[in-house]
Amino acid sequence: MDFLLELLTEELPASHIRSALDQLDAGFRKELADARIEAHSLKTLATPRRLVVAGDFAEGQENREEVVTGPPLAVAKGPDGALTQAGKGFARSQGVDESMLEVVRTARGEYLGFKRRAKGTPTAEILRAAVPRVLASLSFPKMMRWAESPFRFSRPIHGLLCVFGGAPVETAFEGFKATDETVGHRILSPGPVKASDFAAYQAALEKSFVVIDPAARKKMIISQIEAALAPLKAKVYPDAELLDDLTLNVEHPHVVFGSFPEAYLSLPLEVLATAMREGQKLFSVVREKKQLPYFLGVADAAEDAKGLVRRGNERVLRARLEDARFFWDQDRKVPLRERAAGLKNVLFQEKLGSYEDKAQRLKKIVAYLCDKVGAAEVKADAVEAAALCKADLLTEMVKEFSGLQGRIGGLYAEQEGFPVAVHQAIYEHYQPGSLEDASPASLSGAVLSLADKLDSIVGAMGVGLQVSGSSDPFGLRRNAHGVCKVVLDRKLRFSFPLLLDRILSSYGDRLTLERAVVKAACLEFFAGRLRFILEKKGFRYDLVGAALGPGIDQVTDVLARVEALEALKSSPQFEPFILMAKRINNILKGLPPAKVNSDLFAEKEERDLFSTLSIIRDNAQPMIARGDYVRAQGIIFKLQPVLNTFFDKVLVMTEEKSVRQNRLGLLQSINKMLLGIADYSLVVVEGDKPAKPKASR
Repeated sequence: MDFLLELLTEELPASHIRSALDQLDAGFRKELADARIEAHSLKTLATPRRLVVAGDFAEGQENREEVVTGPPLAVAKGPDGALTQAGKGFARSQGVDESMLEVVRTARGEYLGFKRRAKGTPTAEILRAAVPRVLASLSFPKMMRWAESPFRFSRPIHGLLCVFGGAPVETAFEGFKATDETVGHRILSPGPVKASDFAAYQAALEKSFVVIDPAARKKMIISQIEAALAPLKAKVYPDAELLDDLTLNVEHPHVVFGSFPEAYLSLPLEVLATAMREGQKLFSVVREKKQLPYFLGVADAAEDAKGLVRRGNERVLRARLEDARFFWDQDRKVPLRERAAGLKNVLFQEKLGSYEDKAQRLKKIVAYLCDKVGAAEVKADAVEAAALCKADLLTEMVKEFSGLQGRIGGLYAEQEGFPVAVHQAIYEHYQPGSLEDASPASLSGAVLSLADKLDSIVGAMGVGLQVSGSSDPFGLRRNAHGVCKVVLDRKLRFSFPLLLDRILSSYGDRLTLERAVVKAACLEFFAGRLRFILEKKGFRYDLVGAALGPGIDQVTDVLARVEALEALKSSPQFEPFILMAKRINNILKGLPPAKVNSDLFAEKEERDLFSTLSIIRDNAQPMIARGDYVRAQGIIFKLQPVLNTFFDKVLVMTEEKSVRQNRLGLLQSINKMLLGIADYSLVVVEGDKPAKPKASR
């Protein structure tokens, strides 16, 4: 049956909308699962004024049989098998005939009981409590109160629409009783809109100038942009984040075309695009990577017939571009090296020192990384870039347009005549800003990007700043994603734990937590981020877990291992081998290490296994060392028939201790070799379904 929920609010920020949609999806899925209500479909949608959940849910819980247990059998029946007073009292209290009573066997023993058919609860009744519970659970980075209520939310609430099966659900939230009515566009069609299901709701709102589906609004914006720029054979400066924000900022998008004086085209493209984006949320217009004197904005309107929106944007933009031109001219009068000296007065973090302290650490980390990844040719330039990369924090341009951090420093370094590897590294070192963003194009930029992000992560964790739920004030997730993306995109090979040791050492005594504790926390955090990234790439969660099993000494190896598992999972040898590996793992679970002594082998099958293991290990080890896991796994598959024979003919847990320990040591040797590729015990095979680990965003 059709379910529809709309929470009507004041205008919500785009970042709050994204978070709310994720929370609503998770909240309703959990409520339905806990209540045993089947959800045939469930989706979340939003405009700046509406949070919407729509779905197709079962009419109610399925009827089910349940067992009711009473007193222990020894108390409920006498020696002759007849019911005692306790047994009769139980039947009477439950309103059942004594003939319905039977013996119920449990792990705690035998009890008197009976079976009964329990009628399922209607979904409408479950939603009555679930809706306010899910809405009350929503949290946002910043929340507010209004009126006299202690309740806090992102923005004030104006109404609640909630229908199931065509009728309003008898529920309420913060003083608003659920109805089947909402309102249209605040300006274009503010009247009431009634809806009994999602299809009617969507159609009625469309007539009232509200496009409820963000994907449809984005399509409208892109289509209007393409139509506006077709005569110019131009495009907008790529900015996926701005497009997403604008999509969530309007209910009925209308693209506005405007212009600015050509005199400002002397400014770099990045400066022009940022000046338009920050504050006014305008797209800059480019043709063949050159800025044109035009911009595009998105208004929440049907049209701009009188040009009021266009002229307003043009007036404000001219003032911003005039400021940008002034900053561009003034900032270049102070060389970056001179400006960098002032970083000692700019705080990086209260316990972690100044940006000058950070720059000194970056120089050491960059030098170390260059040695480890084979970047000797850019080492000197990368180290110089590390010393200067934060100098633009003291420029007027960055103070006004924070989105130019790094990039404007790179442009100023280029103007001053620094080598390409230096100014490129400075320009790119904040990249990538997200998993969708491009990694640095230059090797010097890649190394500096890694150093900067890892220094921030280790420092934050070293003073107890942690990620919790949706809160990530220090940007640790974003930085960790950036590190993983750069390493995987560039296929950089270096020991991750050893790099963490070097960074921890560079902080001296500034960290408040023990280095070993911080290192372990960093490794666990990055394993979680790698899991998120690889699952997002489409790899099965159990294969990702298995690939992470050996650890993340080489980040690139985790990807290579999961790719090998993916490539081999359809092989007829794969599942039998996994079952064999699980068997070995189960035998060895919790046992101390044991050594192998070939003189103690009593059976031909254990000698054969030891001999085969030695040959296979010698052949596979070089492949594992160079990350060729597909070929290594193919060789290790050859161990399986010998292992089968071993388990068929040899009793591992024999009573003779020395022989038993020797056989366990042999299995531990095999397990150690297997863990060089993956923790196969985590791979799911037929009839084996462990719980999927909870992935954080």
